[in-house]
Amino acid sequence: MIQSRMVGEVRVTRLLEYAAPTHDPAFLFPDMAPNLLKDNASWLAPHHYVPQMHRLIVTIQLWIVHAGGNVIIVDTGVGNRKPRAAARMHQLNGLVLPWLEAAGAAPDTVTHVVHTHLHSDHVGWNTVLSADGRWVPTFPNARYLMPKLEYDHYVEALAQSPDPIIDAAFDDSIRPIVAAGLADFIPDHGEIADVLAIEAAPGHSVGHQTYRIRSRGEEGLFSGDVMHSPAQIVDPTLNTTYCALPDVARRTRAALLAREAERGTLVMPMHFGAPHCGYIRRQGEGYAFEPAGW
Repeated sequence: MIQSRMVGEVRVTRLLEYAAPTHDPAFLFPDMAPNLLKDNASWLAPHHYVPQMHRLIVTIQLWIVHAGGNVIIVDTGVGNRKPRAAARMHQLNGLVLPWLEAAGAAPDTVTHVVHTHLHSDHVGWNTVLSADGRWVPTFPNARYLMPKLEYDHYVEALAQSPDPIIDAAFDDSIRPIVAAGLADFIPDHGEIADVLAIEAAPGHSVGHQTYRIRSRGEEGLFSGDVMHSPAQIVDPTLNTTYCALPDVARRTRAALLAREAERGTLVMPMHFGAPHCGYIRRQGEGYAFEPAGW
């Protein structure tokens, strides 16, 4: 459930909320070439794609950073007891909290909660249900850092109409944090806690951001949802059905692949199957995914 590695002097831990063969490829990637999965099944299966089911494996996980005296969580998954339209996310009752403590990130020790964006599967553990039925901050001593452009966009958009990608999360996982005075709205540049460099990465959502670690000549990148599957490394033009700005998403993904292949960065997405992170390598005129060991 938890695995750790070092990026220079920074300890990074991934915590699994769930992983399963949940998505029909035609739904998640409506523009996928017919033979892409078949042609790449030798390495996509069994961790990213299950051929006999014709389903993509999608993981929900939290990333934890220990650096100096800081305990930072990057994205907070779906959360427990959250009412969600998608059955796979509705009213979960998982063991994330004891696993957080086991990983050295007990809720009262967390100093920062950082969001790549504000979709419902990235904000859920911001809050927990109290005994009197209120959504209260899970990490009472942390500052919750939210991309300002992203937050402002959804405040305006949700005032006009509901958005299924947010579902009820704005009310149960974001507004309570703002009401508690724990939210900081951050720009698309700068640094967090002297360890995470903020980088704009729009496309999947309007204000999507990534966060880069640099330590002792090594780099790691929390890439959020710039990619949902390694299949997008093979075909960088491939967008998910959830991408808000399709052309921008393609440009962001292409730039990320070129840059991180050059830099040899450990890329840590949210949704990849095991081993859940890896390296972008040049392969001919394109790219290949090299899984990272733990």
